[in-house]
Amino acid sequence: FQMDTTQESYLDLFPLDAIVYLTPDSENALEDIDPNKVYVLGGLVDESIHKKLTLQRAREQSLRTARLPIREYMVKSVNTKNYHSETLAINQVFDVLSTYYETRSWPAALKAGVSSGKGYVLPD
Repeated sequence: FQMDTTQESYLDLFPLDAIVYLTPDSENALEDIDPNKVYVLGGLVDESIHKKLTLQRAREQSLRTARLPIREYMVKSVNTKNYHSETLAINQVFDVLSTYYETRSWPAALKAGVSSGKGYVLPD
């Protein structure tokens, strides 16, 4: 993967209709990766999770949103804390996306990036 860093905003670099802002709060499950789109991940780096903050930011910027299809391919696992979270670290999201891009398999991709500590597992 080619990566460049810049001080410029993605809003200044790409057309709005080409940007897909990934947020766990989106109503839209990501079905496929479109090589003509730009996917924004890690939109916020924060020590605490603020529900719907990334979704709100994307809406303010008139951007299309999507979330990883965790609920479509995984099930909640029984755990002592009854903890289930679809919020992933940047590296986990990248692992999911890069594995999906290589395999075209959401189960394989989610297995690669969603740790069991998130409270989700692939069904048997």
